[in-house]
Amino acid sequence: MQQTIVRRAGAGGDALASAGLHPLLRRLYAARGVTDASQLDYGLASLARPEGFLGMETAASTLANAVMQGQRITIVGDFDADGATSTALAVLALTRFGAHQVDYRVPSRFTDGYGLTPGIIDQLAQEGSLPDLILTVDNGIAAHEGVARAGEKGVRVVVTDHHLPGETLPRAEAIVNPNQPGCGFPTGNTAGVTVTFYVMSALRRHLEAAGWFAQAPPAMAEYLDLVALGTVADVVPLDHNNRTLVAQGLRRIRAGRTRPGIRALLELAGREADALEATDLGFVLGPRLNAAGRLDDMAVGIECLLVEDETEAQRLASELDRLNRERRTIESDMRGEAESALARLHLDEGELPPVLCLHDEQWHEGVIGLLASRIRERFHRPVIAFARGGEGLLKGSARSVPGLHIRDLIAELDARHPGLLNRYGGHAMAAGMTLTDSGVDQFREAVTELVRERVEPELLRPEILSDGELEPHWLTLETAHLLSSGGPWGQGFPEPVFDGEFELLEQRIVGERHLKLQIGVPGWNTPLDGIAFNIDTDQWPCECRRARLAYQLDANRFRGRERLQLRVLHLEPL
Repeated sequence: MQQTIVRRAGAGGDALASAGLHPLLRRLYAARGVTDASQLDYGLASLARPEGFLGMETAASTLANAVMQGQRITIVGDFDADGATSTALAVLALTRFGAHQVDYRVPSRFTDGYGLTPGIIDQLAQEGSLPDLILTVDNGIAAHEGVARAGEKGVRVVVTDHHLPGETLPRAEAIVNPNQPGCGFPTGNTAGVTVTFYVMSALRRHLEAAGWFAQAPPAMAEYLDLVALGTVADVVPLDHNNRTLVAQGLRRIRAGRTRPGIRALLELAGREADALEATDLGFVLGPRLNAAGRLDDMAVGIECLLVEDETEAQRLASELDRLNRERRTIESDMRGEAESALARLHLDEGELPPVLCLHDEQWHEGVIGLLASRIRERFHRPVIAFARGGEGLLKGSARSVPGLHIRDLIAELDARHPGLLNRYGGHAMAAGMTLTDSGVDQFREAVTELVRERVEPELLRPEILSDGELEPHWLTLETAHLLSSGGPWGQGFPEPVFDGEFELLEQRIVGERHLKLQIGVPGWNTPLDGIAFNIDTDQWPCECRRARLAYQLDANRFRGRERLQLRVLHLEPL
């Protein structure tokens, strides 16, 4: 689908003129809604206080009593990167705080389903390992039945989550969730690992006030590498609070103060820790961690984050890397099948339905979320992909476009068609659901009708937001470093993109689907390197000698040397 380059609207940055910033950064920050230099303060003192969380006092005191009384605590996590980092953080912090009986359980995507279910409680009972207290991380806000079953067994539950709640809340001992009604925490754009971090911080203060620590209590900053990884991998918007957490976590990783497992994953991926960017957390570390939950057992990923021994960390990281390569192969095959199915419909761009609802009996249920993301990126439509989930059920994963809150849309569909969905949950941009295999056609019709009602056609026109042209004297390696240091960039605070007209001096395909370029800049004698990933090889290379490019500046490291490279996101022949 043809994309359009659109210039990003924004003020001129006058409000930041007194902040001593580079004029280019002033321009970029103003276009992202920064109106005061305090919004660029990423010191820990600028973090929102945990007291704003509804239920925090009860949760912290309940956990503190469990620690001081030597009770058995089981963490119930989720099978994605946010859940893995949340679980690892909770286990590490509780153990450092002096809890001697800490375990974790992560449901299997394939046999248990999502979150704290009655089945998890029954499994723990059958194993004779029922704890005194269950702490959910990155899940639990919809676990009404699981919390009730735990209560029947005499197990108390503290829920920590960030997903949107339903009309009612589970009857837990305490619930900490920035999106629950009545919560005063200033932002709901909070990853599960961040909620866990705040809960552990409040627990630390409770234990310190009770005189529990014989020595100075552990510093919570030790866990910021996990917070940064989980936050970026879960693609939550990087508001000021999240940018602060990510900036602090990146600072620790770059300084070498990170978990052995993170260090091992970086080495396997060929990334140097001292040059790590927020995007590396999302596109390098996150997928390797997620691969365990998608294809096998997320315990592999959690153990990689927990392990202290460097050799064992390298072994576990290698296993995650292998799973990620397998995941990529599966995803590539599924994407080809989905695109072929769409091609068989003989739809041109003007006839595409407003939502793509795809279903294949042979698809891998652990990869349908990634499939939906890739199809959404290509066709700029909300996409819902279904795979068989066993017991006559289909599991679906939805990915949306900006401006359409997909979880709220699914909730409205459920209200209109009660009984069609077995369960659902999610965020503005991503959601999951289950339904019977006989209901997929009705679901497709219902969701298509709803999207037509809710979405203006302009929302489905793919655009690349650009920060405008970059003056030739700023096309330098120094500017690339300036932009890198001006982050962290990410969801909701996007990495700068520029556009302009350039000469194409050389074009060649590398790595089967990537276009390597030599780019001429008007008025400059020295050409620039460029790379466009995953291009349409039917269109490129082409005979054109000039093109309009949308691009990002990249400090490309190769064999110990750095060179400026334009990372080309879009090309329009001229």
